[in-house]
Amino acid sequence: MDRGSETTAERLEGGTPAFRRLNLALFAAGFATFAVLYCVQPLLPIFSEEFQVSAAVSSLSLSLSTGFLAVAMLVAGSLSDVLGRKPIMVAALLSSALLTILSALAPTWPILLTTRVMIGITLSGLPAVGMAYVSEEVDRKSIGLAMGLFIGGNAIGGMSGRLITGILTDLSSWRVAVGAIGALGLVAAVMAWRSLPPSAHFHPRRADLMDLLRSFAAHLSDPGLRGLYAEAFLLMGAFVTLYNYLGYRLMASPYLLSHSAIGAIFVIYLVGTASSTVAGSLADRFGRQHVLWAVIAVMLFGVALSLLSSLFAILAGIVAVTFGFFGAHSVASSWVGVRAQTAKAQASALYLFCYYCGSSIVGTLGGVFWASWGWPGLAGLVSALLIAALAVAFRLLRIGPSL
Repeated sequence: MDRGSETTAERLEGGTPAFRRLNLALFAAGFATFAVLYCVQPLLPIFSEEFQVSAAVSSLSLSLSTGFLAVAMLVAGSLSDVLGRKPIMVAALLSSALLTILSALAPTWPILLTTRVMIGITLSGLPAVGMAYVSEEVDRKSIGLAMGLFIGGNAIGGMSGRLITGILTDLSSWRVAVGAIGALGLVAAVMAWRSLPPSAHFHPRRADLMDLLRSFAAHLSDPGLRGLYAEAFLLMGAFVTLYNYLGYRLMASPYLLSHSAIGAIFVIYLVGTASSTVAGSLADRFGRQHVLWAVIAVMLFGVALSLLSSLFAILAGIVAVTFGFFGAHSVASSWVGVRAQTAKAQASALYLFCYYCGSSIVGTLGGVFWASWGWPGLAGLVSALLIAALAVAFRLLRIGPSL
């Protein structure tokens, strides 16, 4: 590689055809990743009925995927340091799409869960690796736009995957719906293979387990980062648990909503796009530590609203929870990158590990509360998590301006 290839001018710049192709491929990759991961969430009541399993066991179709994703993500970034970014990303998209199609054909519950475990492992090659790819290949002035489209694809994919699944399940069956999501994943894999430019600024590194462990240990010794990791677990656990069992409540009497209507509720995710922007702007103005506790308080207010019997009040509560969650996640995740002085990728990987562990562990635990005490019990669990998150936020407030 000549010296010129290392200059900033050689990186992908906004407005060029290569940059547009990259953005299209990254958006499609982000869309497919979260569509595949979360398409089963509105199907939990159907799985309970078809496979004769409890709500908690049904939630394993999502919790196992996010749990194995959390663990695998800790090593996926390091693996891409050795093998390269684009090959890992394309392989992740292709394999997870094929596994999603296989899951639609699963004849038994254990086979369905096995495919979902494998999907979680294969998807780990997208989130962290995609961010590393953007930081290496895109001009500094254009990184924000490229990263924003990648993350935007995540949000819209998560919403659309649930919505498409709900509609197609009403029109046909859950198997057709999941198969369609897998087909979208295949399209995204082809787009990534054809449109993502080969890495021009990637330099392979020798895998060093001890360096990785030292980075993790250094981050975990920082009380500020430990607090942010706790927030990731608590906030995501509360958020996913509420959505996991909302369908059970609203499909039952007196609401009797259809699968399409349940899927349409996830359009509320669009509120998250606005709240992320608002929270980020407020954090720049008033400080992250002051904004974080406020948006968590908004989540608690939303949980309280959801206890009312009115469908309008329930939906208003879910809107408040969604607004607060995306605002809190935006503040906390960006805070990690500011707080970590070295090995920022590993610091972010630990945050995502805790984030998806919250989804996996609490998401399944919520099924026990739902089965035992109904929505009041579930709301009690979520409220306890948010009160703990609020306590951590106040502790971060006391740590000081070094955050």
